[in-house]
Amino acid sequence: MIKTSTLLVLALAGATGSVRADDKWDITKIDVSKVPPAASTQGVTYEKDIRPIFEASCFRCHGAQKPKADLRLDSLEAVLKGGEDGKIVVPGNSKTSLVVAAVARVNEDVAMPPKFRPRPGGPGGPGGPPPGGGAPPPGGGGPGGPGGPHGFGPPPKPLTPDQIGLVRAWIDQGAK
Repeated sequence: MIKTSTLLVLALAGATGSVRADDKWDITKIDVSKVPPAASTQGVTYEKDIRPIFEASCFRCHGAQKPKADLRLDSLEAVLKGGEDGKIVVPGNSKTSLVVAAVARVNEDVAMPPKFRPRPGGPGGPGGPPPGGGAPPPGGGGPGGPGGPHGFGPPPKPLTPDQIGLVRAWIDQGAK
């Protein structure tokens, strides 16, 4: 199984040139002109400002229960620790923080939350009846269907440009 952040980097490499150098992430190759600017808000903290944003859009896959790519976003310590592929936040530098590229959705292959991608084939696709008839599985029919890209509940909402700007401000102010 390919790790989430590995997919992120591989997709970025295909979209923006090499993002990996000497087995280290080179996130500086991302076109930051596509990323909303940092907010001017001062005193941004994880608990007060960022946790509610992550809770609404990220905890389903990166919370305490079975965090994908061993990445948890439900506490400041966990965010700063990173996941299987290393750190996603560089305190003081949002331009080189992998989490910013992901939530800004600069490439549909790396978008977090993932963008909807319908499966070819119609009836066997997401949200439709399974091959052979019957009702779709509980939760909406699997990845990308009415149950969201994870097959249960409504799909998580992407961050707004203002929210991305707040995440950037938080990181630029030291990620506290």
